[in-house]
Amino acid sequence: MLVFNFNRIFYIKGIKFPVAWLMKHGFSDKFASGVANDRYKRMNLADVERLCTVFQCTPNDMLEWIPDNKETDLENHFMAPLLRQEKVLNLTKTLNSIPYDKLIEIEKLIQAEVEKGK
Repeated sequence: MLVFNFNRIFYIKGIKFPVAWLMKHGFSDKFASGVANDRYKRMNLADVERLCTVFQCTPNDMLEWIPDNKETDLENHFMAPLLRQEKVLNLTKTLNSIPYDKLIEIEKLIQAEVEKGK
């Protein structure tokens, strides 16, 4: 079964108050509340596109696949990329544990990757 997993996006993006954040980006309070509280089981594609735009992500980033009990070869299943068993790292905590000189190196690597993607 495919489900939306907006909490994962909020966590990754560091959005602590999702309703207010979504409303700030032009969504109605009702829609924002529904998204923030995972009440949407289906959604208009225009809304999905708009969310992708403000989150700067793809629809795959917002979806999670929960296989039924009959699936056995999950690793090779065509929907495997949508399994969300991995933990989202607490990037801030990780970065805070890195020595300052290494942070400068990491920042340069990140900037180079961002530039490559443009």
